Amino acid sequence: MTVLSAAALVSMVATTALAQSRQDFTLVNRTGYDISEVYVSPSKADDWEEDVLGDDTLEDGERANITFSRAGKTCLWDLKVVYSDDDSSAVWHDINLCRVERVTLRYNSKTDTTSATFD
Repeated sequence: MTVLSAAALVSMVATTALAQSRQDFTLVNRTGYDISEVYVSPSKADDWEEDVLGDDTLEDGERANITFSRAGKTCLWDLKVVYSDDDSSAVWHDINLCRVERVTLRYNSKTDTTSATFD
């Protein structure tokens, strides 16, 4: 194996490891409402799995570190949040968590929509 081939292989392995470990992210709640449930599932999954907040609530203005204990083989994930006050929800699909470190949620009362920015 040439030095160039070895370097390319090391780079590819490091990129794959980084992609799998970088799925953790920070969720920031700037909606004006408390969030009682947060679900994160692979985009191709048929269900939402477990509420990652458990018994906790993500209050307006707070942030939560969402960590993955499972070794995911995908970078694309779906996110669902449920509000405490009326059990309404908002959903986003195909978030690339291999590149996103922070998701900030905002609610617009004029349009009655929750938006997300991905940094």
